[in-house]
Amino acid sequence: MQLTDIDFQRLKQAKQLLENPGLAAKITDAIGKPIEQGFALLPKTVSNGIGKVTQMALTKAVDAALFTLKDGANLHSSDKWHKFGVALSGGVGGFFGLSALAIELPISTTIMLRSIADIARSEGEQLSDLATKMACLEVFAFGGQSLDDDQAETGYFAVRTVLANSIAESAQYVATKGFTKEAAPMMVKIVTIVAERFGVQVTQKVAAQAVPAIGAAGGAIINTLFIDHFQDMARGHFVVRGLERKYGEQQIRECYEAIQ
Repeated sequence: MQLTDIDFQRLKQAKQLLENPGLAAKITDAIGKPIEQGFALLPKTVSNGIGKVTQMALTKAVDAALFTLKDGANLHSSDKWHKFGVALSGGVGGFFGLSALAIELPISTTIMLRSIADIARSEGEQLSDLATKMACLEVFAFGGQSLDDDQAETGYFAVRTVLANSIAESAQYVATKGFTKEAAPMMVKIVTIVAERFGVQVTQKVAAQAVPAIGAAGGAIINTLFIDHFQDMARGHFVVRGLERKYGEQQIRECYEAIQ
């Protein structure tokens, strides 16, 4: 079945969102300073601990947000309210500095995950569906181009392919065992894989906040860019998933890759 003009335009817009320049470029444009300056200022203890903090933040977000949201017939997602919440937490984090990362990041990540699920719901996804829950978590692995990523794994479908086996295995196990202690190791596995890629974006965010004179206002701005980035990833992802349900995964992938 051939894509309608409307659906083709939606796919084209989704690709523009998913293949955008990435968080680092957006932050640099906003604060007017190369993000590399911030990397040089990061203490080694912070750089080495970001991976652990990121995984903890995702784990807490899954427990607090993903499995507490309900299905609904929302036609529009509440993107602005979620941005406000993340900006507020970023402002507080910016005021207290890098020492507040372990407190601020789980809060920000939980709000972002609720926003991602809200966008999924607005695109016709059923939040009670395990595949939708996994797809929401998957969004954190989509980060755009990054010097820290293997270039072979930065494209949208390339990242989905990398995650596919682990997500399918986890989903099957959880579907059988439910969200019990027995299923916990499988959830830890998928969270760990996603956290590795999400951690790249977290490091860029923290590096930007390490630049002198950023402060509370800068922390709010950077967090707004942070959630805006993942809202774009979520919107593109769930548009693609909706079109896949309508036309089939193979056809949508071929059309997506053919778009210049």
